[in-house]
Amino acid sequence: MKKNFLITTYSILILIFITGLWGANVYNHLVKLNEGIKTQWGQVENVYQRRSDLIPNLVNTVKGSANFEKNTLIQVIEARAKATSVDINPNDLNQNKINKFQKAQENLNNSVSRLLLVVENYPNLKSTKNFYELQNQLEGTENRINIERNRFNDQVNYFNTYRNQFPKIIIANFFSQFQEKGYFQSQIGSERSPVVDFSK
Repeated sequence: MKKNFLITTYSILILIFITGLWGANVYNHLVKLNEGIKTQWGQVENVYQRRSDLIPNLVNTVKGSANFEKNTLIQVIEARAKATSVDINPNDLNQNKINKFQKAQENLNNSVSRLLLVVENYPNLKSTKNFYELQNQLEGTENRINIERNRFNDQVNYFNTYRNQFPKIIIANFFSQFQEKGYFQSQIGSERSPVVDFSK
């Protein structure tokens, strides 16, 4: 009887130990994936910030042109202010917050696209070296934004897939930092990247 009790006790202790090791391994892997997402989010913010930093130079270059439509410039300035005011905590990247950030950035993108379309009516402005360089920098930044957003989505997909597998989801649900993360999603009517190259 005593021997059976000891065997049972040891078996339970070994099972608890193995389960604890497994839980610690899952937790540590979730931490690693979560940190990867935060790092990639930093990259996404970085490229959006670069675009935001280019816009005042673009506006000032365009503003120098006589009789340029002031309404268009005001819309760009206001859209930039709204886009830069959306701040997301990298520890809370849920779908609603990603959507809010993305909407503000798309409004800014639409304003810049309208500005560039209006510039078509000003061939002298369009041909200046300063405008040409800013236009090229914007185009390069838009490409970089697309790359970093795709990398972010890949990281989120890997994290969400891992954390939602049973029984890992049990460990993930104990800790608030391991909640499911949100993706950048295509908006209706935005199947193509905005065209910012009007040099043709």
